Amino acid sequence: MKFKHLKHLAATVLMAVVPGMVLAIGAIAVDDEVGEEDPGYGWSTGHNSRAEAERAAMKECRAHGNTNCKVVVWFEACGAYAASRKYYGYGWGKNKAIAEKAALKMCARNNCEVVVSGCEE
Repeated sequence: MKFKHLKHLAATVLMAVVPGMVLAIGAIAVDDEVGEEDPGYGWSTGHNSRAEAERAAMKECRAHGNTNCKVVVWFEACGAYAASRKYYGYGWGKNKAIAEKAALKMCARNNCEVVVSGCEE
C-alpha cells in the first residue's frame, strides 16, 4: 500500500513541476452493504484533482438513490471495483484489464465480479 501512496504523490509533484502538463483524475464511489446483490455506484473521470473526482463520484452515486456511498478508489488512468455478496476489491492501472484484474485479486473470491470499471479518455 505504501507504493500506492508514493505513486499518487509522484503524480501530484509532477503536476506542480510541469505546469503545462494536464493529468485527468477519476474516482469510483460505491454503496455496497454486505448481502446486497447489486451494489450502487457512481464514477467520474476528467477532473483536475483527486478531491474534485471524489466529490463527483459521490454525487453520481447518491443521484441513483444510494445513501451509504463511499469512495473506494481514485485513479489517473483506469479504475475498477469488484464484489460478491460478502467481499469486495478495487484496483487501478494503466488500462482497464489491469485495473479489473487488480480489483478481482483484492476481492480474492471465486464469485467476485467486476461491478464497474472505467478509464480516463
